Amino acid sequence: MKRIITVLAIIAGASFWLAPQANAQCNAGQYAENCISELGDGYTFLKSFQIDGRGGQQNKVEYSYVFSKDTNYTIKICSPGGPAGTTDGIKVTLYDSNRTKKGSSYVNGSLLKGFTYPCPATGIYYITFEFEGSSNYCGGSVLGFKR
Repeated sequence: MKRIITVLAIIAGASFWLAPQANAQCNAGQYAENCISELGDGYTFLKSFQIDGRGGQQNKVEYSYVFSKDTNYTIKICSPGGPAGTTDGIKVTLYDSNRTKKGSSYVNGSLLKGFTYPCPATGIYYITFEFEGSSNYCGGSVLGFKR
């Protein structure tokens, strides 16, 4: 019996010693909530998105949303890292239902905090967030509209 307890204690101790270090928790919901104020004049809040790259384990996060014809949409990104006004390496790209790229926050080699899109056709659109050189792999985003 002592031998079994000793073996179990060694296995338990080894599992703690060999376990990978846990990554800090991503508070993406809080970043998304804080991002609502970034929408700009005239835009109405529609939806928030949590951007959690699980400490670098996930390089892309995607959501879908139905956009309406003749409506202007804006997508904004908020993140904890990097200098104020940056996205900490988070890029957002908008695709239509055919996966045709319609807009991006990556313009002329720079990552912007978001972009606007005048929607020409009602349908499902895909909002993809990708991490490029991010230090936190965490952020939030909001979608707003105005007619």
